[in-house]
Amino acid sequence: MLESLILILLVGFFAGQIAGRLKAPALVGMVLAGIALGPQGQNLLSPGVLGAADGLRTIAVMVILMKAGLGLDREKLAQQGTVALRLGFLPATCEAVAVALAAIWLLKFDFTTGLLLGCIVGAESPAVIVPAMLRLKSLGWGVAKGIPDAILTGSALSDVLLLLVFSLLLAFLGQGGAGGLSLGGITLSPWQLLPFQIVSQIGLGLALGWLLARLLVLVLAKQNWTQNAVQDALVAASLALLLVVAAAAVPVFSGYLAVMATGFFLIEFDAPLARRLRGGFDGLWVVAQIVLFVLLGASIQLTVLGDTIAVGLLILAIGTLLGRGLGWYLSTVGSNWTWPERLFLLPGNSAKATVQAAIGALPLAQGIAGGEEILAIAALSILVTAPLGAWAIPTFAPRLLERGEVDPTKVTVARQIVILAAVDTSPMAALVLTKAADLARRSDGEVVVLHVVQVDDPKAVTRLQTLAEKLLADIRHQVIVQPGAIAETILTTAQTHAVAEIVVGKRGDRPLDEVLLGSVSHTVLTTSPLPVLVVDAFS
Repeated sequence: MLESLILILLVGFFAGQIAGRLKAPALVGMVLAGIALGPQGQNLLSPGVLGAADGLRTIAVMVILMKAGLGLDREKLAQQGTVALRLGFLPATCEAVAVALAAIWLLKFDFTTGLLLGCIVGAESPAVIVPAMLRLKSLGWGVAKGIPDAILTGSALSDVLLLLVFSLLLAFLGQGGAGGLSLGGITLSPWQLLPFQIVSQIGLGLALGWLLARLLVLVLAKQNWTQNAVQDALVAASLALLLVVAAAAVPVFSGYLAVMATGFFLIEFDAPLARRLRGGFDGLWVVAQIVLFVLLGASIQLTVLGDTIAVGLLILAIGTLLGRGLGWYLSTVGSNWTWPERLFLLPGNSAKATVQAAIGALPLAQGIAGGEEILAIAALSILVTAPLGAWAIPTFAPRLLERGEVDPTKVTVARQIVILAAVDTSPMAALVLTKAADLARRSDGEVVVLHVVQVDDPKAVTRLQTLAEKLLADIRHQVIVQPGAIAETILTTAQTHAVAEIVVGKRGDRPLDEVLLGSVSHTVLTTSPLPVLVVDAFS
């Protein structure tokens, strides 16, 4: 198993990087790596790893759903009214019915088997949609109207609905019928029980998410049982995974919805803790996504596609364009979404992957007629929609959505921090470099050391470069030495290197307001659009 895990991580990582350099989504490379390493390719993965694939995928999906919850914005969801709720039911329902009707026409299925296929195909992939929506939020696309938040919430709710109906249909077809529930002489059929199951799954999922968020705030923030962000993430991930495992053992609530709700309530209860956990789960997702998509590729059974490709593509097209398209329209009727924003739902809300890999083979395993065709279409939906969705979301978002202001309290904003340290050859240079190094270490940033030459003194410049190498030894940096007007050169260099902050030194022993009057520091302070930190001998 150890060799297999090494292959998954290394081959998956570099395959994703190669795909990225070819302007394709990283998950395409990872899925292809899984196909090559798995039973359909070179068969290099051990049976132990393949046997544990479902559990490993569950962990990865838990991580991404916690990230989704930690990125939701309550104000934006409230602003959208019922749009998010409708997105959770109407598109999935319409697509499942459209796929069922297409399967009756093209595959000669009965309606029940066709609807079983519709539930598999209609489920959305959190592994594709969640990271894509969080990235849109970090860039500001659609955030003014809460479009990414509505899609994230709707995706979670739709999977709850479809998985419930799928379980009901699977039991019905596998047993030749389905038993109901008798209470006090009243017998309810499984279809009559379905609304109660949906309410139970969603209601208890939200309630348990609320309870877990309260527990995490108590343990991690108020009682201080942990000492750093890594331990915070470890405890939160373990308890969230416990919810998912408990939901599988006692299927009266949605474990995945509970995890997502936990992240959402954490923002409300303790925003600083939510920010720390967001960073920790960002780190976990770096590893989890490789495992998820490589094992997803390894689970795809290419041999079952056979002659089903053409029919399968037609069924997918009917389900997405007609069924889901109708659901998207009904979901956004009466909203403030423009037609381009509604059209964005086509690439933004159609990707299939994890759910199809998890349940696509179950009908065949239970001997249900049409199981091979169902498995083939499930595999085809992954191969087509996952890479297409991962590519289309970032491609069409700038064309169809409006860009708004990013809220850093709800989502991690990825930015490379560059600090400009403007120094001369006086002893003050060591203080400026020390402060710049401190700022860079806190933000994992880089430092640009600028010395504007006024008097040609090669030895002094050499000493300055040596000092920079010593004080910035553990920080990526570069030293720039050039002539010119000092203040203008500092500002020009800051603009050229897109720095976040400028650090300069105070000269002399007079009060700061007197020293800066007419000085280079005063010019930089009054003209720079960036923050300027002035360091003196006592700072």
